[in-house]
Amino acid sequence: MNLLLAEVAQATQRLADAGVPSPRFDAEELAAFVHGVKRGELHNVPDADFDARYWETIARREAREPLQHITGRAFFRYLELQVGPGVFVPRPETESVVGWAIDAVRAMDVVEPLIVDLCTGSGAIALAMAQEVPRSRVHAVELSEDALKWTRKNAEESRVTVHRGDALTALPELDGQVDLVISNPPYIPLTEWEYVAPEARDHDPEMALFSGEDGLDTIRGIERTAHRLLRPGGLVVIEHADTQGGQVPWIFTEERGWADAADHPDLNRRPRFATARKAMP
Repeated sequence: MNLLLAEVAQATQRLADAGVPSPRFDAEELAAFVHGVKRGELHNVPDADFDARYWETIARREAREPLQHITGRAFFRYLELQVGPGVFVPRPETESVVGWAIDAVRAMDVVEPLIVDLCTGSGAIALAMAQEVPRSRVHAVELSEDALKWTRKNAEESRVTVHRGDALTALPELDGQVDLVISNPPYIPLTEWEYVAPEARDHDPEMALFSGEDGLDTIRGIERTAHRLLRPGGLVVIEHADTQGGQVPWIFTEERGWADAADHPDLNRRPRFATARKAMP
């Protein structure tokens, strides 16, 4: 075992003791980041090249600073995104939400599908949709100027059109034309604040996390926005907490102009996102 791998083993124990959920992965990822190699190449780093700054990054992660803030990057589907303070770090659970949406859009008989991503944050969803549905026209909406700095960085040289705006009033010029509305909105109840992981609670922006007493305030607002934006037969896809699976589809009722409202599980078989189709007139 070379010096770096020995240090990674010690770092893994430190992170585990600090309650970091994936200590081995994070210790290796930080070692790879500091030394400019891939995780699978750590054994090739000569002892003489060991960089003591590695322990600075471990101390930051030990204090529960998000791994992605330390490295400045987050991976989402086939994307590498720039992230940092002021923007929500995209989560692996959202990849299954986007996968469903991509399959749904590809199945539509539409040459250039029009897609809107509300509460876009880093732009992860919008950029993945644009990348994997090559002829799509994608609009990304974000209210926070701090988050928009990251959205715009990530959207450079992409086909995504970025807008600063409120998800509840966004893009009236597209009313009745959109094929798919997708969102990973804030959905944590304010009463759950103390139970949120420190990486999110202390570092993700509050407006990207919390939404009223039951966590559903923003989703209720997006239901009306989606109905306004979508063409008849268009789809809405919205992420929610695994504890809200029984509640969100009931927001998209027939009385409010929806059909086929349903919940879908993530890779861990937990309710993760709801979908509905705008009813035909």
